[in-house]
Amino acid sequence: MPIQYTGVKKEHLAVRNNLGVFDVSHMGEFYITGPNALPLLQYLCSNDISKIAIGKAQYNYFPNEKGGVIDDLIVYRLEEMRYLLVVNASNKEKDWAWIQQQNQNFGAKLEDVSEATALLAIQGPSALEAMQKLTPVELKKLPFYAHTTGEFAGCKQTLIATTGYTGAGGIEIYFPAAQAPQIWEAILDAGAAYDILPAGLAARDTLRIEMGYCLYGNEIDETTSPIAAGLKWITKPETASVNAKQLAKEIEVGTSTKLIGFLMEGRAIPRAGHEIINQDNQIIGRVTSGTQSPSLAQGIGLGYIQTAYSEPGTQVGVEIREKYCSATIVRLPFIKG
Repeated sequence: MPIQYTGVKKEHLAVRNNLGVFDVSHMGEFYITGPNALPLLQYLCSNDISKIAIGKAQYNYFPNEKGGVIDDLIVYRLEEMRYLLVVNASNKEKDWAWIQQQNQNFGAKLEDVSEATALLAIQGPSALEAMQKLTPVELKKLPFYAHTTGEFAGCKQTLIATTGYTGAGGIEIYFPAAQAPQIWEAILDAGAAYDILPAGLAARDTLRIEMGYCLYGNEIDETTSPIAAGLKWITKPETASVNAKQLAKEIEVGTSTKLIGFLMEGRAIPRAGHEIINQDNQIIGRVTSGTQSPSLAQGIGLGYIQTAYSEPGTQVGVEIREKYCSATIVRLPFIKG
């Protein structure tokens, strides 16, 4: 997947306002099956896996034993005892090793199908209408975070899911990698009347920042508290087993820092690593992600800040090239998806 095809701003606005397609086949896909699949996933995952109905999906993370996050992922329930896990590309090997290690106590059937699986994210408000001609599945009848298996662009066994990482709506499709070239071309042909654009990693990043979505390696990693990262909503210590006591305690008493979004004043553009300072020039936080928002034409960022300064409306500064650049803490997301 390239950084960009025709320009970050152009690709970003195509997805946000109309239609774009991402080749995210580098992601990892694992099947977990059998009568011990649910117990294994309940142990590994932060959320309550038992709540996933067949045909639905759930956002999750793997807690580690030291208070951090091994990875964030989506869990799809395909059948009564069959699940698909989709993990970040950079963490595939680490995640697979972790699952195998923990599975020694459970005995579920594990299958890594990452290399054999292609994944395309067709995102934007026109996605369902534009792609309908490629499938008999009634796309607009699929609820959010749902999935079904059916024909798509001639591929009979395509997993079609209403998931995504842009906040712009649309679908993600999983299918055999050998069929990727023909399906890619079919998507571009079907979307031509809607001015579809291929989009790269840079636009994927600016889109998720506008929505306030975490990126592994920036907002979450092996050392960051998922509760501080705003992931309490997918944290169920009563069903999860790894580090459950600490997660429950942090939910109850809070954390010393908190992930926030901030809007820059003027033309300043924040970047990861910039320090966040208060009006007395004291360091109170650090930027984890920053960009010039193509939708807002303004600098925006995510970062960890001392909880006392995290209230929306609080005025702070971001130190950019040794200058105090004014910013305001805002509620996420920056825009409505």
